[in-house]
Amino acid sequence: MGSLTFDGVRFVVHSNDHPPRHVHGFAGETEAIVDIRPDGNVALAKRKDPVRPAGAKRSEVKKILNVAAWHFEELAELWEKIHGNG
Repeated sequence: MGSLTFDGVRFVVHSNDHPPRHVHGFAGETEAIVDIRPDGNVALAKRKDPVRPAGAKRSEVKKILNVAAWHFEELAELWEKIHGNG
């Protein structure tokens, strides 16, 4: 597992996780799973439950996404450090 923190948001990459390239972002009481896309953008993961808890504050989700976008390169490097480029 690896983690980085920026602007009060903690991002985690689990060593036993799976593609596509993504991070788990934590702000306040919210966890959002954020895809680190090949096109250089971030987005909520395309899965049934990308935000936990289901009633999470929208402001916390937006903060996680915005901070992830600002630190795209560092988050991509963290994923690749743990999982490789594949």
